[in-house]
Amino acid sequence: MKKISGKGKQISRRGMLPILGSSLLIPFLGLGNSKHNDVILPEEKEEYQTLLKPDGTAVKVKVSALKKSNIVEKNLNNRSFLNWLGKKI
Repeated sequence: MKKISGKGKQISRRGMLPILGSSLLIPFLGLGNSKHNDVILPEEKEEYQTLLKPDGTAVKVKVSALKKSNIVEKNLNNRSFLNWLGKKI
């Protein structure tokens, strides 16, 4: 009687190389593309405005955040502003 092997044919390390190499080609074939178009149009991009901090460094702030902000107190001098922030002079 013949003995039937339960393992079947095993793949060697050398046999795995073509499988790995072909898996690297998937993005070039276009199979990795998403169905949704996630292209951002120029008018949808957020606009930024450059502002200066008290120490002189430049900061980019979204224009939408500036429009949503509210005024706490008008004509606030630097000394009282720093006190309001909790900075020591």
